[in-house]
Amino acid sequence: MKTDSFKNKRALVTGAASGIGLAIVREFHGLGMQVVASDVAADKLAVAFESLPGVRCVAANLSHKEEVVMLGREAGAIDVLVNNAGLQHVSPVETFSQEKWDLLLQVMLTAPFQLIQAVLPGMYERNWGRIINVSSVHGLVASPFKSAYVSAKHGIMGLTKTVALEAGARCQNLTVNAICPSYVRTPLVEQQLAAQAKAHGIPEAEVLEKVLLTQNAIKRLIEPEEVAQLASFLCHDGAWSITGTAQKMDAGWLSH
Repeated sequence: MKTDSFKNKRALVTGAASGIGLAIVREFHGLGMQVVASDVAADKLAVAFESLPGVRCVAANLSHKEEVVMLGREAGAIDVLVNNAGLQHVSPVETFSQEKWDLLLQVMLTAPFQLIQAVLPGMYERNWGRIINVSSVHGLVASPFKSAYVSAKHGIMGLTKTVALEAGARCQNLTVNAICPSYVRTPLVEQQLAAQAKAHGIPEAEVLEKVLLTQNAIKRLIEPEEVAQLASFLCHDGAWSITGTAQKMDAGWLSH
């Protein structure tokens, strides 16, 4: 797809106020897409995109099913959906809060399902669409102390494959994929350092090397902009054959 063709496309990105979501909004905006940026934090949204005219900000708390429905309605006709919003809670299974379990599953699995339901009919009608679920390497493998996160990310992989099969049978220009990065330099990762240090009984300064990046062949954090570049590639017409996939950005983690 030529860059000019993106000007006719409208994208919805969740978790857009920081990290991967922020980078994807900037990437899409730079390509000329009309972007609806959503996050739970209205004030952060406004600050993040005050210098990007044309980005429409819609605050929504994805932990509330009714707000997800509102977001799908407010966003309007969407050609590119990026389910990116996420959060983390680190705890052994036996002490894992039921409330936290429900929260993580709602935000990272049920809300994407709801938004996919909202946008699919329009994509079918226009005979074109891209659904990109930001999963994780933890959608493919597990780590201790992250039962809800790992379960949600494994779930989004199953949802990705199922919707890809259904969509492909009805529309040759509609793809559904998941991006599965290892650790990205985001506030979510930075917030984990203290919790991981406590869980593993090590100093916080050692968490990055001894816990987060221990499985990586290349021991670097991924930059949000690098994830955004993969997301934009998947939107090109030339990427039509890539659907139902887990696009790994794992720095060699899964080569073990």
